[in-house]
Amino acid sequence: MPTTKKTPETQVVLPVLEGEEPWTPEEVAEQRAELVEEIERMERRIEQTEAELESLMRGGSDGAGRDPVDVGSSNFERDQELSLAQNVREMAEQARLALHLFDTGEYGYCEVCEQPIGKGRLQVFPRATICVTCKQREERR
Repeated sequence: MPTTKKTPETQVVLPVLEGEEPWTPEEVAEQRAELVEEIERMERRIEQTEAELESLMRGGSDGAGRDPVDVGSSNFERDQELSLAQNVREMAEQARLALHLFDTGEYGYCEVCEQPIGKGRLQVFPRATICVTCKQREERR
């Protein structure tokens, strides 16, 4: 896999697609900061979701003496929270991977075709590790 270049001053140079403007040092710093902030936001959300799940689990799903509608509603709510928690965990893992790639000099290259992902895509979706073409191909399968 290609590696992100570093200049003699150890300035990170991220790859771009043909026709895109090169990353400025400020944009590179902002990109890394965005990844770090995204990880922190998701970790806070995971903590909140786990606390909510714990509260729901304490409520239990035991139907003894409870209205069946209440039990069903509680079970549905718990299943929704479990699904949301798993989704946030997966997004946090993607962001951690992107940050790792950033720190190891491999950020900005597609995991599949090893071509640049593109500055525009990374600015909109910082945790992207696959280019648009490969992502579309993956979604068609």
